[in-house]
Amino acid sequence: MPQLDGELSPPFEIVEPAEWRAPIIFNSPHSGSVYPHDFLNASRIDLTALRRSEDSFMDELIADLSDRGFPTVRVNFPRSYVDVNREPYELDPRMFAGRLPSFANTRSMRVAGGLGTIPRVVGDGQEIYRERLSVDDALARIEALYKPYHRALRRLINKAHQAFGTVIVVDCHSMPSIGISRDEPRRPDVVIGDRYGTSCAAALPDTVEVTMTELGYSVGRNKPYAGGFITEHYGNPASGLHTIQLELNRAIYMDERRRERSARFAQVTADFAALADALAAVPLGDLGPFQAAAE
Repeated sequence: MPQLDGELSPPFEIVEPAEWRAPIIFNSPHSGSVYPHDFLNASRIDLTALRRSEDSFMDELIADLSDRGFPTVRVNFPRSYVDVNREPYELDPRMFAGRLPSFANTRSMRVAGGLGTIPRVVGDGQEIYRERLSVDDALARIEALYKPYHRALRRLINKAHQAFGTVIVVDCHSMPSIGISRDEPRRPDVVIGDRYGTSCAAALPDTVEVTMTELGYSVGRNKPYAGGFITEHYGNPASGLHTIQLELNRAIYMDERRRERSARFAQVTADFAALADALAAVPLGDLGPFQAAAE
């Protein structure tokens, strides 16, 4: 991938505050909007369709938090190119010319849905590629983008854990206001994902729910999103490692059709800052280490 160095430089960005206010990391893994030229040429759908998978503007919603004492992480490449919220090798054999390595996970539910580490479809089910990809291309993307991101995130998590004895990763996402299924009820403004009580101490989702409800938002838990690979992989409350996924309904801060910030964008940004303040006020002693809730 000779062009990646120029087009995706840097592939992700970490902004640390001059002084950490609390061991809370705000991460936006799906807001990347830098589309490599070769990727666009290989796609059977246009850029507008590809962008439907983006968590548009989530990186902007959290950007100012670094000025308030919280580190932020943003990924610049799109999730439709490489999805860092997956296992490293969740790959669909139908996408590739050649044999995948034996360690690839080809049977996960996410692969079956076309949403593996190298996605086959965008969020609304449209096939991305005109032709099969080479296995070497997939593995090169994982080596060049996926692995460096996770190494950097792990270093940041370890730094906070060593300094404070505990760490909280707030994994920030957005969701379409309406689900694909007509039977799905209206989605709330905010969905908290904590892997059904296993990825973080109960004080954290409770704080999110109380804070956002008081600010006027409707809040749900774990449905339709309970948390992805990042939430599951880095969450280990028994060791003082807490992860919580937040899904914001896109209708509350943007025009979904035009993909533009709405008049409420500034207010939602301010409310998200208030949520960060509320999480920072949770006593570290309430975060363990202790045993997570039973499943």
